[in-house]
Amino acid sequence: MTETCYIALVRHGAYHQRADAPSARQPFALTDAGLAQARTCGAELAKMATEHDLAIAPVIHCSKQLRAWQTAAEIAETLRAAGHDIDQPRETSALAERGLGSAANLTVAEIEAVLDADPRYPAPPAGWKSDSDYCLPLEGAESLMQAGERVAGYLREIAQTGEKRGATTGGNQLNIVVGHGASIRHACHHLGLMSRDEIAQLSMFHARPLLLCYSPHDKWRHLAGAWKVRAPKEDPID
Repeated sequence: MTETCYIALVRHGAYHQRADAPSARQPFALTDAGLAQARTCGAELAKMATEHDLAIAPVIHCSKQLRAWQTAAEIAETLRAAGHDIDQPRETSALAERGLGSAANLTVAEIEAVLDADPRYPAPPAGWKSDSDYCLPLEGAESLMQAGERVAGYLREIAQTGEKRGATTGGNQLNIVVGHGASIRHACHHLGLMSRDEIAQLSMFHARPLLLCYSPHDKWRHLAGAWKVRAPKEDPID
């Protein structure tokens, strides 16, 4: 039977973001503040592992977006300096933020103009960017719920098999996963950790870990770390 498994979810640090564009899969790097946040996160993860009597797994999982990889790399370096045996980050597309397909990295106005000019498609609904179920009618696009399902599937693989591409885990190991706020929140909904209403009400702090505990039969608990409570009418970005 699968043992209890611990996973720390980390949203990447602050990064250089194109204004008015859904964050999606922008290729830009962390800011200086984001790099500092990632290093602080490494120290927080070391403390979290000690407090819960966990050994840190050698592999840090992250998406292929530069901001996530940099966050994972800074965390790894901080943990190595503290005496932990940590490999290079393992990248996977499974942890990416929602994909907008052929509209990737366009601004909201540019995307709406594309749809307006295409006679095949209706105008997107108001607030489409934060609508959990809406999927742009463009090749390669996915909804936030679909992105969350993808991320949840990857987390289940880590938890249920205790191994992901050579990264062994055990009941006393802390697995670190670095990804993106929106897809992580929707993943938590799929895992039964967050209601549908809470998806819009909560967010994630940059590079602040949330500790989850998995038990057999797909049972998940939130053990430590705080969600960020979103201010009313705050734009829900990655």
